[in-house]
Amino acid sequence: MSEINADTIKKVAHLARLKVNDDQLAKYTQNISEVLELVEKINSAQVGDLAPLSNALDATLSARADVVTEPNQRDELLKLAPATEAGLFLVPKVIE
Repeated sequence: MSEINADTIKKVAHLARLKVNDDQLAKYTQNISEVLELVEKINSAQVGDLAPLSNALDATLSARADVVTEPNQRDELLKLAPATEAGLFLVPKVIE
C-alpha cells in the first residue's frame, strides 16, 4: 500500500475542492491511513469457499392483509383547512 502523507491529503483536498487547515492534516492523515489499512485487511480475507448469501437469516417477510384500518376523515379535516376547493386543500403558491 502506498504511504499516505500530508502532501497526499493536500492534493486530494485540492482535487475535491475542500479546505483543510494545516492543524488538521495530521488527524486526516492518520484517519485515512487507518481506513485504508482496514480496507486492506478486508480485501485479504479468504472468502473463495463461501457461498454468497441473499439474507443472513434466511428470513422471509410475511405480507399482511391489505385492509383499511383507519376511518375516512376527509370531510372533517377539510372543514379545518383555511381554504379548500373541490375536496382539495388550497395552499399558497411557493414557486413563481
